[in-house]
Amino acid sequence: MARTLERYPLFPLGLVLLPHELVPLHIFEERYKLMVGECLEGETGFGILWLSDDGLKDVGCCARITRVLERFEDGRLNILVEGTDPFVLRRRIEELPYPAGDVELLEDPEGAEPSPDTLERARGRYADLVERASDSRPDAEALEQLGAYAMAATLDVSPDAKQELLELRSEQARLERLEVLLADTMRRLALAEEAAQRAAGNGSMRAR
Repeated sequence: MARTLERYPLFPLGLVLLPHELVPLHIFEERYKLMVGECLEGETGFGILWLSDDGLKDVGCCARITRVLERFEDGRLNILVEGTDPFVLRRRIEELPYPAGDVELLEDPEGAEPSPDTLERARGRYADLVERASDSRPDAEALEQLGAYAMAATLDVSPDAKQELLELRSEQARLERLEVLLADTMRRLALAEEAAQRAAGNGSMRAR
């Protein structure tokens, strides 16, 4: 049965947080300084929802504060958070001094295991990308620990693509979408390398 978190603190932001993703946040508004302070005191988390151009999304991700990076005299904070569980906002709570709501944690259906071939192919393409970008390939043991969320959390992709992954409710669907994102990222990396080589060769870029 899905677990519900009542009166859960919420932080609307212009970004999408994925499970396993690490994101630094600068906390400066009074209501969020209060919210984060209560989370630190109670050792609890809060939810991040994407505030897109189309409005606030209902599906977000729980955030766990892993570290306080810096405290300022005026109460501002720099913190590092890690995404944990996806959720859907069921009801907004208006009486608290910061945004909050009743949220339901989202789980994949039982028995919805991904195809081994799809999982192996996605991990292989992810390893190819990491090797291309860093000249260091993840070892097999490290790759075996990675699912779609963990791999996608390290990619530079659009909020729309990350939100789509967050809302997909099967690992098979997420891995299939991830393969497309990996291919797109590999193409962008190849274009950037080509541009750098051309610029280094003649000092300028020619329009094609």
